[in-house]
Amino acid sequence: MAYLKFNKEELVNLEYSLEREILLTNRAGGYVNTTIVGCNTRKYHGLLVVPIRRFGGEKHILLSTLHESLIQHEKIFNLGISSYGEVYEPRGHKYIADFEMDYASTIVYRVGDMLFSKTIMFVPESEEVLIKYTLRETHSSAVLRIKPFLAFRNIHSLTSANIGANTKYEEIDNGVAFKMYDGFPPLNLQLNKKNDWVASPDWYYNVVYKEESRRGFADREDLFVPGYFEVPIKKGESIILSASTAPVNSRMLKAHFDKEIVKTDDKRSSYDACLELAAKQFLIKQGDRTGICAGYTWEYEDLRSSMIAVAGLTLYNDGDAKSFEKVIDDALETKKEAFFGSSDEPDVPLWLFKALQQYIDFGADPKAVWEKYGKALKDMLASYKDGRKDEITLHENGLLWSRKDGTALSWMNTYIEGKPVAERAGYQVEVNALWYNALRFAIEMDKKYGDGSLEKEWGDTADKIKANFYPVFWSDERQHLADYVDESGKNIYTRPNQLIACAVQYSPIEEEARMKVLKAVDRELLTTRGIRTLSPKNPLYKGIYDGNQRSRDLAHHNGSCFPWLLGPYIEARLKLEGKSFVSQGKKLIGAFEEDLNIHGVGSVAELYDGNPAHRPHGCISSSVSVAEIIRAKYMLNKKNSRK
Repeated sequence: MAYLKFNKEELVNLEYSLEREILLTNRAGGYVNTTIVGCNTRKYHGLLVVPIRRFGGEKHILLSTLHESLIQHEKIFNLGISSYGEVYEPRGHKYIADFEMDYASTIVYRVGDMLFSKTIMFVPESEEVLIKYTLRETHSSAVLRIKPFLAFRNIHSLTSANIGANTKYEEIDNGVAFKMYDGFPPLNLQLNKKNDWVASPDWYYNVVYKEESRRGFADREDLFVPGYFEVPIKKGESIILSASTAPVNSRMLKAHFDKEIVKTDDKRSSYDACLELAAKQFLIKQGDRTGICAGYTWEYEDLRSSMIAVAGLTLYNDGDAKSFEKVIDDALETKKEAFFGSSDEPDVPLWLFKALQQYIDFGADPKAVWEKYGKALKDMLASYKDGRKDEITLHENGLLWSRKDGTALSWMNTYIEGKPVAERAGYQVEVNALWYNALRFAIEMDKKYGDGSLEKEWGDTADKIKANFYPVFWSDERQHLADYVDESGKNIYTRPNQLIACAVQYSPIEEEARMKVLKAVDRELLTTRGIRTLSPKNPLYKGIYDGNQRSRDLAHHNGSCFPWLLGPYIEARLKLEGKSFVSQGKKLIGAFEEDLNIHGVGSVAELYDGNPAHRPHGCISSSVSVAEIIRAKYMLNKKNSRK
């Protein structure tokens, strides 16, 4: 029995089923994403979505969906479903009897005496989706009709009927190929069995994506349907459809499917297994480079998220030190300006220091780490002092002043009409905590494994940070750290960024202050689904992340709670309380198991409502959410195992 599954009563209820999405990836930038009943509700949904190098590596939807029909005794039973506003046509969900999600996703249909299944799988590191149709039970044979809906567009845009589209097709081995516009790869559709292709080109107008409607975005498009396949199918028979950017040997499709489905150990058989597989899907291998997708389906590589998530996705997930170093090495090679120069993410190098500390804590040889990365780390530290970072100024008190007018330089970087919701210009609490941690770590490593010169160069600065951090940031009124300090003084909003000062290996505040910070977080920010970004007592607090773009952006960092912040929260609590906190920590992390069949099936969302019942929102699968939950589980288990 599958760990992730839904019954008929749940599936036929569109209000329930259309809010639950599946995600399959090829770990090379491509994905399959739709709802559990196969009805697309976002412009990002599609059955074959791939990055196209010619278009800057951005993801494009080639195959939007498929509508299947079973024909028996001259009766046509349509299994597909699409939305045209309030109307769903056809209404194939009414035949769905079962759904389960493992390495692949499987829908089972009951049509009269026929029991029919459809299994979807994305071949790893290949731009090929395989779909296996099986007629499990029947009293007489049937005909399977498969109708493809083509998009050929960027995931962020919508398409409409146009005379510029190339609607012609090319016959290939047991199938047909399409290339609607120049620059796109072809879409090859092939079956493992001889079939009839019936050309019947037509545009299907005004397909509506209800999630885009709800979010206040453009919500409808026209999709091109070139015709359909027809192929006989008998009891016990399986037919394989390949959708790929390169033609395949159709005679080998069944063996190909069977080989792919059995060779992997990536099964969604438990909570931990779901997290492990979700983590692996964020690692994107393209050519000889490995990066991290920040979140599915619309986010790309975000360097800050990558540095926060890399240890959780690799080391703490399955001990993959090779991928950890590859992500770091490739980022240092391809994103040099962000690490050594000016950028809108000036804290990125400081998160890298923390990632390397985690690497050493996991078991890496510290001497080898310093020998490999020490020179680069020294140069990063220098970039905060020598003027290379226009957005950062190192003040005489040792603290970093962050300012770039009209720009949010921290992870709280949402904008409304081009203006940041939380600019936070000045001394940012988490940036300066990371800054102190980076300096102390580098000085200590250089003493042990280098020439010791960093002590002379940076020791005085580190001492100044230690001396000034508490008086600059502490609020006696609130009994916690200010979120940031600018020319007007301390911003004493109760926010979670102060957690970083409690979680880093080298904290700039003493234990008593850390305890008070955590009490404030417990009192106003901690929820069962992460840490709120703003206290409900604040007049700017928005407890529900919903409505149009403006409404959601106002809530994003003004009350929404983020699972990833549980990582530094649990890290800080363990430092202070040790084993006595393990039970509570495990309860916090374990709560997300309840959500594996909500929003993104088998993964953890980007954010949740700040108000109960803490509904999930944003990306259905977030790299930092998954990574920090995995890291937190590791920390809790490690602490619990110690005598």
